[in-house]
Formats: sequence, C-alpha cells, structure tokens
Amino acid sequence: MDYKEFTAKSVDEAITQACLDLGVTSDRLDYDVIQEASSGFLGIGSRPAVIRARARSEEELEKERHAIEEAEKAAKESVVTKVFQQPEKKVITSDEIEKRAAAAAAKAKAEGRTESDVKPERRESGRRERDRGRGHDRRRGHEKPARFEEPQVPEYEPSKPKPERVIKPVSEEKAAELKQAAEDFLKSVFDAMHIEAEITTEYSQEEGSVNCTFSGEEMGILIGKRGQTLDSLQYLTSLVVNKKSEDYVRVKLDTEDYRARRADTLNNLARNIAYKVRKTRRPVSLEPMNPYERRIIHSSLQGNRFVETYSEGEEPYRHVVVTPKR
Repeated sequence: MDYKEFTAKSVDEAITQACLDLGVTSDRLDYDVIQEASSGFLGIGSRPAVIRARARSEEELEKERHAIEEAEKAAKESVVTKVFQQPEKKVITSDEIEKRAAAAAAKAKAEGRTESDVKPERRESGRRERDRGRGHDRRRGHEKPARFEEPQVPEYEPSKPKPERVIKPVSEEKAAELKQAAEDFLKSVFDAMHIEAEITTEYSQEEGSVNCTFSGEEMGILIGKRGQTLDSLQYLTSLVVNKKSEDYVRVKLDTEDYRARRADTLNNLARNIAYKVRKTRRPVSLEPMNPYERRIIHSSLQGNRFVETYSEGEEPYRHVVVTPKR
C-alpha cells in the first residue's frame, strides 16, 4: 500500500488521523515524520506536523512477530548456556589430603627416608588447608575480611495503592450549595477575562463530585496548551468548593468534550509508545503529565504482555516511563 500524507497540529493528532483514515490500529501503522509541529514566535512562522503513513500488511506483521519471537528465544538460550555451562571448580577435601600424605609417607619409606622427614610436609599441607578455610593471609599476618555482596536493589519501587475514597452521600441542599459555589467562582473568573460562557453544573452522588461544563465562542483560551489552563482552573474551583464541605469533593471541569478527546489521544499515544518499546527493547519516558493523564496511560497499557509502566519524578515534572517486561 502506498504512503499518504497527513497534516495536523501535532504528530500525535496526525497519527490518530492516519489511523482513522486508513481504518487500522496504531500497531499496524507504518509512518515517518516529515515535519515536526512548531508554534513559531507569537504565532508567526507556525507550522503543522506532517507525517507519511501507510497500513502494514498481515505478512509484514507476521514476519515481525516471528523475528521478535526468534530474538527472545535466542536470548533465553544464551542465558541458559551461560548459567549451566560454567566450568566446575576442583575442591580438595580433607580425605584427599590424608590420602596424599599417606602416599608421600609410603614413598619416603620406600626411598629409605624417616617418618620425621615426611611429617613436616604433611603438617604444612594441613596448615595450608586450614589457612585457606579461614581466609588467612600469611604474607600480611592477618585474616582477610569476609566478602560483602551488596543486595540487589530494584531500579524503581512501585507506588503503593492508595486506599479507596469513601464517598458519603450529601443532602440536596448541600449539593445545591456546592454547585452554587462552583458557578459563582467560574462566573467571576469569566467576567474578569471578558469571556461569555454558559455554565452547566451538576452533582454526582455516585462519584461525590461537582461536574461543570461550559460552552461559548472562546473556549480554546480556557483549555490552553494541552489543557493546562483548564486543569489550573479546575484546581482553583476545587479549593473554593471544598471550603464549604467537611469531606473532600472532587471538581471536574470540561468544555467542548475536551476530556474525552484528550483521553483518546493519550490512548493512541500509549499504544504507539508500547509498539516502539517492544520493537527497540528500550524504555521511553513520556512528557510530564498530571495525575489524571498518567492514570490514562497506566490503564491503557495495564494488560499489555510486552511492556509495563511506572511513574517517576516529582510534581509538576512527574512523568510515565514505558519499559519492556523482563
């Protein structure tokens, strides 16, 4: 199949567009990045991302799967060979020493030497064997310290699962108060920004959260780059709402179905990165993300047979690492 060019705001969106257009999943997509996206300076000189992509045939996928299986099989065989084909070390036991001493005594007797000529050699052999067992260094006159082996420490410590949040039902009056607090704060922010937006607020008893959606003409400003403005606004709204609540209440803000679209983009990104890690056998670190987006990546690759994920770093630079399974 011939290559086709796809243009979008970012490489991830171009890959998603290619998958939808060609009707394949990301692991069956063969693509090359022709041009990276650039925002330019103050919007001047900006350019979109351009990729060249095609759908891979079943024959190509089968050849690649076969090559990966052969490589894994060869790696396992090499490890087994190294472990089980080690040369055996010869150990001299005390019985062997006694046999050698007896043979030396018999030989000395045959040659006409006395037993006293043999005993020093026997005593010296026994002394050398005892010194070897104690790790004694006769040249320096003290015992060698025992060899210390450092314990094997894993590359990372998986985070402990957080306890489940207990959701307590609230009364209708309390739910209305929480929704009103969120609406009043958002209206004050929108008025200060000179943005007209229609706000819809509801309280979910199942999730214990205040869900706010708003629509208007300038929602792109409220979303910001990769949702950073929307996340910041959600955090501030959460602080305002929880001032009026004894128990913690989650606040979710969304506009123009951005959360769902972002989740689809992250799921596609996770599959693409997993395919890359499986192919190269090298870990890949993603860009810093908030906890909600990191959770999407972890969930997307949770059942993958070839890769695993973990988070590292400190907020706000904490990011997800995708690494091949051992």
